[in-house]
Amino acid sequence: MKYHLFEVFGIELEYILVNSDTGKIQPSVDMLMEFKTGEVVSDVDNGSVEWSNELAAHVIELKTNGPAKDLSKLDLKFHENILEINGLLKEKKLELWPTAAHPLMNPTLEMKLWKHSYSEVYALYNRIFDCSGHGWSNVQSMHINLPFYDDIEFEKLHAAIRILLPILPALSASSPILEGKYTGIKDNRMKLYLTNQKEIPEMTGKVIPEQVFNFSSYQSLIFDPINAAIAPYDQEHILEHHFLNSRGAIARFDRNAIEIRVLDLQESPLADLAIASLIVEVLKSLTAEDFSTLEELKSWHEDDLFDLLKPVINDAELAMIDNSNFLKLFGLKAKSISCQELWSHLYSKVAHRMESRHQLAIQSILEHGSLSTRIIKALGADCSEEHIRQVYFQLGNCLAQNKVFLP
Repeated sequence: MKYHLFEVFGIELEYILVNSDTGKIQPSVDMLMEFKTGEVVSDVDNGSVEWSNELAAHVIELKTNGPAKDLSKLDLKFHENILEINGLLKEKKLELWPTAAHPLMNPTLEMKLWKHSYSEVYALYNRIFDCSGHGWSNVQSMHINLPFYDDIEFEKLHAAIRILLPILPALSASSPILEGKYTGIKDNRMKLYLTNQKEIPEMTGKVIPEQVFNFSSYQSLIFDPINAAIAPYDQEHILEHHFLNSRGAIARFDRNAIEIRVLDLQESPLADLAIASLIVEVLKSLTAEDFSTLEELKSWHEDDLFDLLKPVINDAELAMIDNSNFLKLFGLKAKSISCQELWSHLYSKVAHRMESRHQLAIQSILEHGSLSTRIIKALGADCSEEHIRQVYFQLGNCLAQNKVFLP
């Protein structure tokens, strides 16, 4: 079934399974599935939310079980499932942790691939890319799926999403710590994303998708080069181009949706869904041409948008946007403002359309900074393993309580 713009939504959230005493990752998602169903399965239909395995055996994905018609209470459904999972695992001293990267994981030593159904695909990815690094095993995200009905709606939605992608990590960065060290980069997940599939650059491109606004152009300019590049590696033809496309937003013509993939996972479904709601409302305004025309949105080359993305990956909400033409797209007459100021401006335009709990969560993010900024503040000068664990156990409590983290 096909849907029109913003008629339905799909949300995917990825979580880390850890030991509830030590915080160390535990590759035991198969055990969780067995506890739930009595056997090791790759997917669990749990009403409005579905559970799925991921490439790494310590990561579980929770996602809307089919299209959801309303974002306003969806975080409560996700939270119910988180509580159920933590309850199932309590006796085994396991629990879920949020954020886009485990702060102490050593992927070379700790990474284990999912060994059950669909494992042949993961094994092939591992042969091509060597999935032992952080970029494959320590990068949890939120994906937002938004529908389009036909090429006309695809053109509007793709144009709007491309423009918004460079500034999304300003809201969502949550991965400042890798292997016990603050790297100086607030969105390490997205930094890894840039080079994760360097062996086949056609798969990721410039992260920002090319200027393609209909199916035939997308097929010839994106899908065909991907298929040609992967062919020597995939002799058994087990990979599919919709999944191979790894840009920051991917067109899923098999289900008439665009999937946004540049968002780090937050500390709670409340924070994730608040961010998703804000993004949706801004995209509604962009597709309605409230700030600028469709032709103005379409005119931006991916190289220019990629140049805007790079400092945002490093500095999140504190990154400066010095391109006045880009700011004009959002109705701003300024030469230079921070991403925090830009998102405050956008929020002021659309807040009245958001659920009140989501408004409060966004206000906290805009006032106190991205989750990366708040994690860094909570750690202060003490980046010892013990202190990092303490802070991330607090984040785990935010997940269990469905609240925003404030240090």
